[in-house]
Parts: sequence; C-alpha cells; structure tokens
Amino acid sequence: MADQLHPGKHGMDKENLSNSGERITLAGRTSTVLKEDTVGIMMPSATSRVGRSMELRFPISRMADEMFDLIVIGGGAAGFFGAITAAEAGVKKILILEKGPEVLTKVRISGGGRCNVTHDCYDPRELVQSYPRGMKNLMGPFHRFQPADTITWFEEHGVELKAESDGRMFPVTDSSETIINCLVDTARTHGVHWRTRCGAADVKVVDDGFEIYSTLGQRYQTKKLLIATGGIRSGDASKPVEDLGHSLSEAVPSLFTFKIGDIRLHDLQGVSVPHARIKIGSLESEGPLLITHWGLSGPAILKVSAWGARELANRDYRFKVEVNWTGHETAESVSVVFEKNRKEHGTWKVMKRSLIEGVTKRLWHRMCETSKITDDTTWATITKDQSSALTSELVKATYQVDGKSLNKDEFVTCGGVSLDDIQLRTMESKQVPGLYFAGEVLDIDGITGGFNFQSAWTTGHLAGTAISGSLASPP
Repeated sequence: MADQLHPGKHGMDKENLSNSGERITLAGRTSTVLKEDTVGIMMPSATSRVGRSMELRFPISRMADEMFDLIVIGGGAAGFFGAITAAEAGVKKILILEKGPEVLTKVRISGGGRCNVTHDCYDPRELVQSYPRGMKNLMGPFHRFQPADTITWFEEHGVELKAESDGRMFPVTDSSETIINCLVDTARTHGVHWRTRCGAADVKVVDDGFEIYSTLGQRYQTKKLLIATGGIRSGDASKPVEDLGHSLSEAVPSLFTFKIGDIRLHDLQGVSVPHARIKIGSLESEGPLLITHWGLSGPAILKVSAWGARELANRDYRFKVEVNWTGHETAESVSVVFEKNRKEHGTWKVMKRSLIEGVTKRLWHRMCETSKITDDTTWATITKDQSSALTSELVKATYQVDGKSLNKDEFVTCGGVSLDDIQLRTMESKQVPGLYFAGEVLDIDGITGGFNFQSAWTTGHLAGTAISGSLASPP
C-alpha cells in the first residue's frame, strides 16, 4: 500500500498528492485535503483528546483494482473491530468501505454521547438472556469473547471502563469520543484504511475471492470479505448480502418508544419512575419508565419493544399497554397503605403528598385528578370509588398505543442473516467460503444496556480472528 495513506504512522508521500486539494495543518503538520478520489482517514482533534475527530482525505487512485487481503463493508463498531482484530493478527491490506459521511456514527451517539460499551455480566448463560434474537446461538461465541474480554481489550488500548448500578458500562471519561479515538488510532496504527461516502453497489464471487464495485464507480478486489453493514432496514445495507445469495429475515424496528395521546400523560414530559412494570398481553418487562412529549419511553419500554418486536409490528404498533407505576405494589398492598393513612392521618389531604415511593408529586397529582379527587379530599373523606380508581391508576393503568417513535440513540433492527447459515465459531458463511458477517447485519439484537455493542465486539473479533487464520493457512 502507498505510505501516504498512513499519515499517523509513516508520514505522507507528497509525490502522490493531488494538486487539487487544500493545504491544512494538524498538530504541526501540513497536509492536503483532497476533494475527489480520496480515502477518508479519521484523525483525533488537535484541540481535544476526546473531541470530535476530523477527517483527512488522501488519494485512493492506487487502491482501485489492487488485491486486498480483507475488505470490510460497513464502518461501524463491528466492522472496525473485525478489521482491527485481523490487522493486529498480521493481516496487512485491509480496507473499510463506509457509505455514510463518517465512520462509527452509532458509537458517537449511543448512550447519550457516552457510549454504552458493554454490560457488567460475565456468565454467558446469563448474558444470552438479554438477546431476543440470537439467544441460543450466542452461547458459544460468548464463551470465546465476552464482556470481560471487551474490558481487557480496551484497557490494553488505553481506555478504562466503569460499571454503573444498572450494569451498563461506559468509558470513565463519559465520552464516546474516547472509544472512537481508540478504535480509529488503533486501526490507523495497524495500517487499516477506510473510505467514507463509498458504499458497495455490486458484489461478486470471483476465482480468487470477491470483486466489489463501489457506489463511486471504483472496482476493488479482495481475498476475504466481511459484511458489517448494520441493520438491514435499508437496501444499501441488505444488497451486498443478497448479491452473495444469502436470504434475510424481515427487518422490523427493535428498541422503540410508544406514541400515546392519552390526556393523563399531557404536560408530564420529563416525569419518570425508577421502577415500573409493563405488560402487553403475554409480554412483560420492568425497569425505569419515562414520560415524554409523545408518550412513554425508558428502559422498561425499550425492553418490551425488543422482546415484542415482531408481534408489535404485526399489530401495526396499535395495542394497549398496562403500566404498574409502582413496580412491585399490588392492588391489595396499596389498599393497605390507604387504609393505614385513613386511620392514622385522616386529616391529611390526599393530593398533598405521594404515598408511594418513586411516584413523584406531579404524577401523583395527575392520578388523583383522574380519580376525581379534589384539593379538599382528605384520607378520612375519600370515597371507595375514588380510592379504587387511584389504586388502578397506580398499579394497573391502561393506555392505548398508536404508533412508535424510534430512539435515535439506540435504534436497532430485528432481522438479518440467519445464524443457521453462519459457522458460529468463525462467523463465516456456510454457503460462500471467505465471506464473513459481524454485527447487526446478523439476526441478533439485544435489549438496551450495552448488549448490542457486545455482540458487535464478539462477532467482529471472531470474524477477524478467523480471517487472519485463514489467510495465514490457505487451503
């Protein structure tokens, strides 16, 4: 490969730079930003250790028609990790093709910009329980690369992670840029190249590997191919898979929030409870619950949306959801609390304070209004009907859902390449030798909490390891 593609490692080959670009200076070096026919290299910001990366662009004219050892289609977490794993194991010529304007976009926005890297769970038998799709198939892969391995890998590459009380794990900097810079720097150090705004328009199997025609018209050749295009909701993501003869299960959203127009939730946006129970028919979940401008969100909602992804899609996202705002209280236990207050604090006004831990004053006030309890109602004067209505609002409130709203930080797709068509030790296709898959393009999706990134690291690692081994010991 031309050394000018590795400015962070080898410097730049000025003789191959186009005269059409602008000159820029980064960290004391003058570089050329090319406008066309360039490969994007993400560089850490010169002004911040964990700030937004900037993209330098270098000539790719010598890349087209060259035989690569590995091409990765998709510049997300799984694609980058697969490429890095292969590179660290000795694979030399690696190119990532990313159709978007920048790489690692989901890493950047996940966890509210903090990047929920993985989950504090180290028993594969327990870990797989958080994957509505892929549960039984992931046991073996997680025995080979699990959250403990992820933590170790990032620590060895200069990134310390921390676990929060709910099990989610973030970089101690609380910035996704820490993770992006780690992946970008490691890839660049090991000679991995990538090109942005460059998707795969056509992919073919040829005698010595694969031939790829990009959306920009270049032809690339590679011995091994890793497809890590992410969720298959778009044609761009699914086309390379279908070009190579693999079938895909239907893609539907997972991890979405509920649109609810119920007047009981109006003007309560931002109100949350730390622990609620959600029920939709036979589907159940529990966890924090948040009222939004459009309805309900929070981990409890996202979990049930993941487990019910296909069922709720079949209902066209119109159904009734039952909410227990208290989490563990029952109608009977709430009645006991009410009766105790009637006897001991009969003069207290019902609306004045919430009697249930976790239920905020604003939410309690709205529930009282819904139950036709007035400002003057005391625990001594509350009627049986009012008490019964308030109990129902607390432990069995029912709302009509009339649509979904995708969570921009955690949007995940249910569906993809069937794991029955994959060799799970290597992530290699059973149908096409030399073809590998990693990440969300597979029919794997987890609940919120770092599980989807963990499956990306695991499948990327297994694929990268297998690719390096295959190239070192060709058949």
